[in-house]
Amino acid sequence: MSGGGMVALVVVVALAVAFDVTNGFHDSSNSVAAPVATRAMRPATAVSVAAVFTILGPVLAGAAVADTVGGLVRVGTGDTLGILFASLLAAVMWNLATWWWGLPSSSSHALVGGLTGAGVAVGGLGAVRWGGFDGWRPAGVAGVLLALAISPVVGGLAGWMGEFTAARSLRRAPRRVTRSILRGEWVTSSALAFAHGTNDAQKTMGLITLALVATGSIPSFVVPLWVKLICAVALTVGTAMGGWRIVRTLGRGIYRIRPLDGFVSQASSTVVIGGAAALGAPVSTTHIVASSVVGVGAERRWRHVRWPVVREIGLAWVVTLPACAALGATVATLGRIVT
Repeated sequence: MSGGGMVALVVVVALAVAFDVTNGFHDSSNSVAAPVATRAMRPATAVSVAAVFTILGPVLAGAAVADTVGGLVRVGTGDTLGILFASLLAAVMWNLATWWWGLPSSSSHALVGGLTGAGVAVGGLGAVRWGGFDGWRPAGVAGVLLALAISPVVGGLAGWMGEFTAARSLRRAPRRVTRSILRGEWVTSSALAFAHGTNDAQKTMGLITLALVATGSIPSFVVPLWVKLICAVALTVGTAMGGWRIVRTLGRGIYRIRPLDGFVSQASSTVVIGGAAALGAPVSTTHIVASSVVGVGAERRWRHVRWPVVREIGLAWVVTLPACAALGATVATLGRIVT
């Protein structure tokens, strides 16, 4: 590898790590909003627990999601690093902007949008793998977009059904059962952080591995252990930094959740995210958790759900992918002009 190629590889890996950090503090709200809002944990404790289990997720789980993300673009090796640079920079910029606004938008949408826009700008439509599914596993942009679109609906339904079942099962339970529910939030928060790590960190693992293959640093697309570790650590650092603006939106802005609501929301989100990771579907943790909170709130008190906030979040979700595609295409085009 030439000196210039090594520098480009280092820059791409550094951007990937930066994306994981922004993903961590952007999405830390997913696993800490409920226990903090219901006072099951103190903020520092909730973040510490989330950090530990977030780092375990990508290290212990398989690499199905990484394989999916790594196969979204197919260009000559000389163009791969440029596409990865543009897509990661676009996703980082979007994550920082939406975090500042306090909007729980999707890092997955941002990354897929950036990849698609940069890929088309550099290699044309043929540079992007548009296909749907390989069996149950997403194998291209269409499959990933379908998984991203379906998962919030599944998360909302899971939250609604979980709340319906739990509320009726415990309606005659003594008030002291609330203590057990608060303790249960420790379990669901840990499980959700683990699922978050298995899905979100793998996306960046796939891109770094793609960069390593493109530069000839490794012979085939097999995620090295050191890549798993740095992605897990970066995501954990971001989680430890906290995303308190978004925590307030999820914990109180959509619906003022109570202990049972938090427990059900986290449990249902964990099942959906974990199932998606097993299938290799890079879904949005933010989408699923936010929609499960909406489902829980709608089952308990429909009129108490703050629907204007939900619409604002929905608008951010809709805009994220095309905005990041445009950003990725712009960065990639400028990069080609400069070089």
